[in-house]
Amino acid sequence: MAAVIFDLDGTLADTSGDLLAAANHCFRDMGLGDVLGPDDAGVALRGGRMMLRTGLTRVEQMDDAVVDKYYPVLLEAYAADISSRTTLYPGVMQAIAVLSDQGYAIGICTNKPEGLAEQLMQDLGVRDAFGSLVGADTLPVRKPDPEPLFEATRRLGVDQQTCILVGDSDTDRNTARAAGVPSVLVTFGPSGEDMAALEPEALLDNYAALPSVVTALRPLA
Repeated sequence: MAAVIFDLDGTLADTSGDLLAAANHCFRDMGLGDVLGPDDAGVALRGGRMMLRTGLTRVEQMDDAVVDKYYPVLLEAYAADISSRTTLYPGVMQAIAVLSDQGYAIGICTNKPEGLAEQLMQDLGVRDAFGSLVGADTLPVRKPDPEPLFEATRRLGVDQQTCILVGDSDTDRNTARAAGVPSVLVTFGPSGEDMAALEPEALLDNYAALPSVVTALRPLA
């Protein structure tokens, strides 16, 4: 058996709308109004602290102490409204169903806190499709350290060297490289045009092609 492990934000789902709303909640609390907008989707998919830093830099008020103060506020706001603007990418669950039917084990390795990732997947009604979920705080380390990827694979009962990581960023590419396994980077996210320069083992323009890409990289015995 081989495993296909997915990043979450920007790979399985476009979560940018709910992330940006949580960040702007913080900026409004600071008296700054809505600092981030739809064009900041790529920033959103790089996490809460990145959104806070980007917004504060934009208004020339960057302060690490303010980032540290508001990061828990952002997480609380995000947990309170985590899925109303989030959508799964077209065809992703159909592709996962095909891979599962073919005998591949399916998991998630994300830098979203585990509890929030669990909540989101439950809200979207797809948690049962994934045999494992490892988040940013599941282990003492997070991506691009390869250990979370290995842990997501181990929890599936699969040899850690048989996995493929499907992601959308340099973090995912570097994680796969550190693990010595192939990466597939999606090109339909906000940073899609930058993926080719990372030289992954494969690029993915749409999820309909994923089963054939996986089979080419990790054929089942």
